[in-house]
Amino acid sequence: MSQPGAVVVGAGVLGTWHALELAEAGFAVSHLEADAAPHGASARNFGLVWVSGRRSGPELEAATRARRRWEELGAEVPGIGFRPDGSLTVACDAGERAVMEAFARHPDAADRAITFLEPEEVRTRNPAVSGAVAGALSCEADAIVEPRHVLGALRGYLEERHAGRYRFHPGCRVVSAAPHAVLDVTGRRWEGDLVVVATGAAYDHLVGTEAVAAGLRRVRLQMLETAPFAPRVTTALADVDTLRYYPAYEVAPLERLGEQSPVAAAHHLQLLLVQRADGALTIGDTHAYGEPFDFALDEDPTLELLARARRILGSELPAVRRRWAGVYAQCVDGDVCARAFLHPGVVLVTGPGGRGMTCAPAIAADTLRRAGVTP
Repeated sequence: MSQPGAVVVGAGVLGTWHALELAEAGFAVSHLEADAAPHGASARNFGLVWVSGRRSGPELEAATRARRRWEELGAEVPGIGFRPDGSLTVACDAGERAVMEAFARHPDAADRAITFLEPEEVRTRNPAVSGAVAGALSCEADAIVEPRHVLGALRGYLEERHAGRYRFHPGCRVVSAAPHAVLDVTGRRWEGDLVVVATGAAYDHLVGTEAVAAGLRRVRLQMLETAPFAPRVTTALADVDTLRYYPAYEVAPLERLGEQSPVAAAHHLQLLLVQRADGALTIGDTHAYGEPFDFALDEDPTLELLARARRILGSELPAVRRRWAGVYAQCVDGDVCARAFLHPGVVLVTGPGGRGMTCAPAIAADTLRRAGVTP
């Protein structure tokens, strides 16, 4: 029998993991990317494999399964930058502490390897936290990868491990789909036993995606990066507003938190902080849900995020050297992702929202399973 062939459209984290799993399953893979290199949300995020915040049920199961796959591949591909550092969600006053303690007593906390730490335990776990904190939720399951490097590292792994049957084609913009095929702007037809369209926020750029697009929205985030910070930040860090944002904490007594600050409420702001491999700090983020999005970066949330980071770390921060915005696609019904067959043999996969980096390995594995592909 001839070797099966696959086409993957999109070289973000979802598309790249689909290409990897298809190659591992024995397919010859043509991997298409519209731009010279992927530069969407997959390269503009924190690089968090964030098990702690995932909703109980299929979402948490997918995140847990994906976390194992990230660690497994991270051992083979150092360029991914996988680090099983865990996370601390920090309480800065007695009220925040009480809400976190209540969640830590809930069975859902144990499902995520989450425990509550006293202030001295927080500083032992992460000596860079020298602010006057009141405690923290610790999740040992959370991990970190390097978002600016991970996609190239995965493609390099594919090119080496599957030489001769994985090909990356940058600058190849797809404009239409047909059974078992897509066509690019030059009129070239790319055919495969399975075609995966994973074009992220460009989910509605092909004819026939209207029904899927009705269940999706775009979300714009704003983030920043500092120059290298000398102390080693040994975990990812988050603040109490992440409890309002991530669905895992819906069982916590969130009403006891009171109102957000005006800037946080206006920008749907939460603090997440990750130290990069070079020592820089990635800090964010905001969420805007109504298109059209402003092209400009807003300084008010930047100032608030930096103030929150200084409060937790208890020290001045290095200069900000980069600011950026990113847009991702999110399912409005809370599903892990949207997955729909546009034609026989052509499946659109998009909409994981902030779950994308965390859950991509599991999403790809599930797509193959639903398409009848077995490893």
